[in-house]
Amino acid sequence: MEQQADNVVRILKAQGLRVTPQRFAVYSNLLDRQDHPTAEQILSDLNRDAPTSSQATVYSSLQALRDVGLVREVLLEEGVCRYDANVSPHHHFRCRCCGAIEDIAWEKFQCIDLQRLRPGLQVEDYEVTVHGVCDRC
Repeated sequence: MEQQADNVVRILKAQGLRVTPQRFAVYSNLLDRQDHPTAEQILSDLNRDAPTSSQATVYSSLQALRDVGLVREVLLEEGVCRYDANVSPHHHFRCRCCGAIEDIAWEKFQCIDLQRLRPGLQVEDYEVTVHGVCDRC
């Protein structure tokens, strides 16, 4: 646990962020998860034992972490922003029954031929979201 805490501090400092207790807690929470939580879910987790974080603090921490590339926003459903500490290129699967989200390795899909898009489009990034039913449902 102490080694993970040291790693979080090192990463935050390497990105030029001050290591505030709130940023540390938000980033550490995301590193321990695979479920792509919303800001509200992170806030609930952080305040479960000792209510000390505010919604504004969690949102500003997430924005700072996103701005330096430690966290990415994942938009898999309309009006819901989720967060992921896995910033390497990957795709997502979303179960339409239980809502579970899981990462799909980038290499699982054949490369998309971006040259076949309409001329004039300048693609900066893409990811695939696969919708279906998971094996638990």
